[in-house]
Amino acid sequence: MGSWHALTHQPTFAASTMLLLTDGTVMCQAENSVHWWRLTPDSTGSYTNGTWSTLADMHNSRLYYASAVLRDGRVVVAGGEYSDAGGDTDRAEIYDPVANTWTPVGNPGWGYIGDAPACLLADGRLLMGYLHDARTALYDPGTNVWTATGNKASKSSEETWTLLRDGSVLTISCANHPAAERYIPASGTWVSAGSTPVDLVQASSIEIGPALLLPDGRVFALGATGHTAVYTPPGNSSGTGSWATGPDFPKDSSGRLLKAKDAPGCLLPNGRVLCTAGPAGDTINDYPSQAMFFEYDGTNLIRVADPPNANTKIFAGRMLLLPTGEVLYAAGTQAVHVYQPDPGPQTAWRPTITQVPADVSPGVDYRLTGTQLNGLSQAVSYGDDAQMATNYPLVRLRNPSSGTVTYCRTYYHSTMGVATGTAAVSTNFAVPASLPLGNYQLSVVADGIASAEVAVVVDKGMGQVAYILVDHEFGGGSTMWAYVDGKWYARGTTPSELAGMAQELFAETNVTTWWSNLALDGMRGWKYY
Repeated sequence: MGSWHALTHQPTFAASTMLLLTDGTVMCQAENSVHWWRLTPDSTGSYTNGTWSTLADMHNSRLYYASAVLRDGRVVVAGGEYSDAGGDTDRAEIYDPVANTWTPVGNPGWGYIGDAPACLLADGRLLMGYLHDARTALYDPGTNVWTATGNKASKSSEETWTLLRDGSVLTISCANHPAAERYIPASGTWVSAGSTPVDLVQASSIEIGPALLLPDGRVFALGATGHTAVYTPPGNSSGTGSWATGPDFPKDSSGRLLKAKDAPGCLLPNGRVLCTAGPAGDTINDYPSQAMFFEYDGTNLIRVADPPNANTKIFAGRMLLLPTGEVLYAAGTQAVHVYQPDPGPQTAWRPTITQVPADVSPGVDYRLTGTQLNGLSQAVSYGDDAQMATNYPLVRLRNPSSGTVTYCRTYYHSTMGVATGTAAVSTNFAVPASLPLGNYQLSVVADGIASAEVAVVVDKGMGQVAYILVDHEFGGGSTMWAYVDGKWYARGTTPSELAGMAQELFAETNVTTWWSNLALDGMRGWKYY
């Protein structure tokens, strides 16, 4: 089983909801406030040795709310069961990590959002439910417009929503338990997903636990009753799928099942699920305290070590999967701990790179294409109070000479879906302007799982030529050499081409060269008068 270790630099604030930005840093809210902080990994990519810095304050404080990292890399937060804007506020705003600014956005028009469940769809729109009736709505970040979509069979309050492989969204109804539903984006409708074989919803509190999409396409759902269940989706949009009983949590000293009542969960890169449960009764305000940690291996719930900051109510817990495959755990205190799981994953789960430039320049943006760039699952789940999915690609550069690790901000991913298989998907990435020149190994990471590395040269790509030389070879071939910024770059030429180049370039006052992968790509000369 895995092991825990503390951050070297612990936060000076009550760490709560955490979101993984597409530049590899983590933004973390100071609980129930307007304040946000950034955790930046050290030069070797270690989050354990990372450092904290402040981010811009959002406009309204909020506790227990909807959130998502959007396909363009921005972050949306909406609602808040508790807020300085009023209880169950409908205020929403978007954070721009590049500008470090928050901008208020609209709302569905219901009057309340509060701790409404939400889920980012494969096309990048945000699906949200209403607390007080069956209505649901879609938010399009591109147009900044909310639109109504299909009604559920019952209200969405306290539910956990999970994105499936086919792009539909699964939920177990808390208001109408043990019934389950699925949202079908193509038709904008909700359909039945059958009923759980054991009740996962605690009747007194109408609470439930997280639900994680597994690498094999099934969903592992945890209950506030101490029971669990496993869902197998149907092979079509209208089917109900099927449910099977999962393992129960162990009993506490009073003979009651431990309960995952408003609790976090995380799919590990090795395919197991890290989750929590705790001792509690069945009354509405009896929430489990002393979070106890388990790993689900596909069959059993296996007890693992608890971090030192687990001695609080489990609903305060937040998990976040890191690009390293580790899991951050915060619980509303000035302590954050890191879980290092057993090795994984299976080779078939890894993203693959099919196309990326072999030569890149600092301060320039590029496109990367591959398969499974968004991982196999949203990977992180809690439910209505917090959504912290990590199913989007991050681009990582490793310098094998110095050991430094640098993340390139990604944006406008072609999909926000999961388990995209052999389909070609893509993302844009921005090479940091401050990145030192040299030879790097590039990989793409999703849900803590990295692709195989590919060699990439980081150079300027364009510059004024200091010297031009021609190397004539026996047999008629020639090589054109250009000396730029302390390096020689070469390009083979034919005799006829060389004649034209010599007349054009050697007679000019200034010559600029472009290169790709350390070889000349083009040259241009001109005179100043």
